[in-house]
Amino acid sequence: VQVVESGGGMVQAGGSLRLSCVVSGGAFRIYEMGWYRVLPGKRRDLVAVLTNDGIINYEDSVKGRFTIDMDKSKNTLFLQMNNLKPEDTGVYYCNAELQDISSSFRDDFWGEGTRVTVSS
Repeated sequence: VQVVESGGGMVQAGGSLRLSCVVSGGAFRIYEMGWYRVLPGKRRDLVAVLTNDGIINYEDSVKGRFTIDMDKSKNTLFLQMNNLKPEDTGVYYCNAELQDISSSFRDDFWGEGTRVTVSS
């Protein structure tokens, strides 16, 4: 299984970026997917998560600015980030909790991250 993020970059405060995450390889069912980030000097924390049941949770500081959604037909997760702030600068990681179709075993998979830089 491969998890590949894209869409990071450099923007000015108030700008927007749309991150994408594609999951490929293997025969699996998506149980839950989410975006995490590592801000400078901090540990990796949840940004937003979307379950297979459609339940969404956001970290408080991104509520109203970020939107998570998924194209299930393409196994692709998105994060629309609007009104970006300098404090959003960091590396954003995609996480996929997948269930193997044949064994029903569930496991976590991570991408390598995409960097977001917001200048003031």
